[in-house]
Amino acid sequence: MGVLEKVARGRRATAVETPVVLPLDQILRGDCIAQMKALPSKSVDMIFADPPYNLQLGGELFRPDGSHVDAVTDDWDKFDTFAQYDAFTRAWLAEARRILKDDGSIWVIGSYHNIFRVGAAVQDLGYWILNDIVWRKANPMPNFRGTRFTNAHETLIWASTGEKAKYTFNYRSMKTLNDELQMRSDWEFPICGGAERLKKGGVKVHPTQKPEALIYRILLACTKPGDVVLDPFFGTGTTGAVARRLGRRWIGIEREGDYIEAAEERIAAALPLDESALATMQSPKSQPKVAFGVLVENGYVTPGTMLVDTKRRWQAMVRADGSLVSTCGASGSIHKVGSGVQGAPACNGWTFWHYEVDGALKPIDTLRQTYLLATQP
Repeated sequence: MGVLEKVARGRRATAVETPVVLPLDQILRGDCIAQMKALPSKSVDMIFADPPYNLQLGGELFRPDGSHVDAVTDDWDKFDTFAQYDAFTRAWLAEARRILKDDGSIWVIGSYHNIFRVGAAVQDLGYWILNDIVWRKANPMPNFRGTRFTNAHETLIWASTGEKAKYTFNYRSMKTLNDELQMRSDWEFPICGGAERLKKGGVKVHPTQKPEALIYRILLACTKPGDVVLDPFFGTGTTGAVARRLGRRWIGIEREGDYIEAAEERIAAALPLDESALATMQSPKSQPKVAFGVLVENGYVTPGTMLVDTKRRWQAMVRADGSLVSTCGASGSIHKVGSGVQGAPACNGWTFWHYEVDGALKPIDTLRQTYLLATQP
């Protein structure tokens, strides 16, 4: 091996061994693009971005009774032209893509004022849009100017780093969160209010504070405990507070001092969930295999229990060895009997068969998950 080759190998080894140092659980004060440029490439797992909407309100808003509406009139939301806004959008999105890990993803929220321009930039920069999510507001603010439909929703774009890129999606957790139904792309949450809305001297600290429930669902869906979440438009720290509660690490970027002060107080008061509460439903590919008979052996299912499908068309009784026998005479495993009664080539017995609790039906898979949580080290 030549001297130059040895030196090159040494440099490569040094580069690999150098740990990535991130300002975890900190708010970086300043311009979001400049602060993102200082972060290492491929270093964060997810980005949630709530950028300026460029609302172009053109004056203050008043209710019919003459009272003032707390709208977005801050300088950070003002751009002279669409071209200026587009250049800003492309700049921060380009940095975001650089610092995302290859299997990371980005969420961007906006209104009709900006989300279509943001979406075009997302696609132009090589991201791959996975979903657009409609946040339907349960209690939207009525229009106080113009005669048109009430603006009752905002749109979120969820994108991976490229068409072939892998990404985290906790499908099973989302289905469990949605009462065993596949989570849809229209989500209903009220706008931020009550005790959750941060105020100072009776005035909102931030005009567009997002509800924690919205961020909770996003982080639960697309991150794992210990993952690093970046919010380049941190505001009053909703992302940081929810990340801390869910056992995720976070980095915030914010330039407004009042927002930073409120965010720091808020995050410090957020109580992390304990490890048992953080355990979420695993995907079928990653969870340990459990035979239905193990649940019978351990008392999670009693022999003689009657199982049914969701529409109660078929019934089957659980036997002592974990097999089923249907009312039409078919017997065997939960999967075999499930496929047999339907005349189907295959069946996932865990989700097909249900048991009744207080008049409600639950899939037997919930018993498997309960058993796994109770037996995990």
